[in-house]
Amino acid sequence: MVILSLIVKRARVKAFFKDKKASVDAFGTYVEALVGDLSNMSFLSKALRGVRAIICPSNDGFFSDAGRMKGVQHVILLSQLDVYKGAGVFQAIIKKKSREFAERDQEVVISSGIPYTIIKAGLLQDVQGGKQGFCFDEGVASKGRLNKEDAARICVEALDAVPTKGLMFEVVNGDERVEDWQEWFATKIRNAEGR
Repeated sequence: MVILSLIVKRARVKAFFKDKKASVDAFGTYVEALVGDLSNMSFLSKALRGVRAIICPSNDGFFSDAGRMKGVQHVILLSQLDVYKGAGVFQAIIKKKSREFAERDQEVVISSGIPYTIIKAGLLQDVQGGKQGFCFDEGVASKGRLNKEDAARICVEALDAVPTKGLMFEVVNGDERVEDWQEWFATKIRNAEGR
């Protein structure tokens, strides 16, 4: 969903894939598909050359080393950590590895020194987006739900709102409508930075 949202926005997109043919079949020439070993620093430094921002829509351990992000000016992380923390005992056992990756990703992003936006989303769902509003209250991510289309849109809208240091907020689907994302992010950043 994030890649489609970036294509609609007419952004230049580089994305990591496991299979180059599948990426070409899915996105054609709109996306520069990168296939390689993410643990290989040489591959990664070439892949990230010229990259201004990274959107990581999952907690998969990509940010295991802040040195990987040399030259990046903004990191946007869609985090499910609060969902994993709020899970019941059975789900906690199943999602243990995902929670560990989520915790490490957040820690690395925050300590990297790169301006970041961490979007702490509720449980992501495969339902049509754009019809519901949002709720940004503290504590909602562990209990609420957010459709993937809206999550992708928020990630893409965050690209143009680079905080000085960092911005972190929770979001689920709710009743609040956001008509102007630029203004919404500008207000959030001002409040986070005490301006």
